[in-house]
Amino acid sequence: MKLTTLVKSLIRLYLLASFFTLFLVFHFSVISFANNQNSLIDGHSHDEIKRGERFFKGLLPFNFKGQSCVSCHNIMATDTLNWNPSAMAIAVKYSSLDFESFQASIEQPVGNMLSKVHAGINIEEKDLKAVKAYLDNMAMVGPKPVKPSINNILIFLFFGVLITWALLELIFFRKIKYPFIPVVVLLASLGYQGKVINEEAIKLGRSQGYAPDQPIKFSHKIHAGDNKIHCKYCHHTAESSKSAGIPAMNLCMNCHVIVREGSHSGKFEIAKIVDAVENKKPVEWVRLHNLPDHVFFSHAQHVGVAKLDCQKCHGPVEEMNIMRQYSDLSMGWCVNCHRETDVKFKENSYYESYAKMHEEMETGNLKAVKAADIGANECMRCHY
Repeated sequence: MKLTTLVKSLIRLYLLASFFTLFLVFHFSVISFANNQNSLIDGHSHDEIKRGERFFKGLLPFNFKGQSCVSCHNIMATDTLNWNPSAMAIAVKYSSLDFESFQASIEQPVGNMLSKVHAGINIEEKDLKAVKAYLDNMAMVGPKPVKPSINNILIFLFFGVLITWALLELIFFRKIKYPFIPVVVLLASLGYQGKVINEEAIKLGRSQGYAPDQPIKFSHKIHAGDNKIHCKYCHHTAESSKSAGIPAMNLCMNCHVIVREGSHSGKFEIAKIVDAVENKKPVEWVRLHNLPDHVFFSHAQHVGVAKLDCQKCHGPVEEMNIMRQYSDLSMGWCVNCHRETDVKFKENSYYESYAKMHEEMETGNLKAVKAADIGANECMRCHY
């Protein structure tokens, strides 16, 4: 009797947690919707902003044919590099400028790239003012947030319902002729939920594949790949410091004092560099690789001493337009690398103090030295 009461309590608790999860999903969806409805700023009516949005997206005029603004200037972040400035970047730039400046940038563009792209554009002034109102509003409230996908949550909850049904069937209903059916359903559902929980728990604190939008569109493919600029020219502290460092804008100006218009991006992105230098405004880059506080890592040890190539950890950077986190940076990944990587032992003076190992290599008793053989996997090397 007590066991039955305990099972009933567990089922009630499980159902309560499921309904609470659904309530949270619904609650935050309503809040997100409400926030989107409050996107009004002084001087522009809701109708004007919506009209400008429709023109930007090419929904107006009704007989419109051709490329719309959003064809080039994306509203949402994409996983491929769009060299044209985003709608948000344009909104921020022109929010403090008058309509005449905005109009001139479209109808009388400066620069080879912009002149070519904007050739033949003809928008009535009242419609262009509506577009400016839409962008001014975006500059204040930001772009519409990406709606969260609840498919995985619904699937997870669906298997939760199956678990509940299987338990009820096995303990109370007993309507199905073959008891192994609810048992199979129960085990399969628990297996799926366990797999999901395990995968999501492993992902906590990791961000493999993370590729955020940066304040300036910088392509490693253009710089490191096409133009063959060495990684250490920009990240010049990698050999001697814990961090590889973020290049200062003055270093960028070594080239861009002359190169003021990109073959892909035009003047818009490079102008951000010039503006940052001239007005002494730091560029707020978004950090990609971020280890936990309890982990010590030194670029000097890996790049300066071990002479590892940047691609060993960061992947084929020279092929990336949008920089992303290539490796998962997990502890297992580091440990396995230390176990598998041969140390450049003979040709590196840093390892001269390992006299016994040098003797064993000379006699042939030791074929190669792994990083783990010289203490790379000792706990205190990274956690102290």
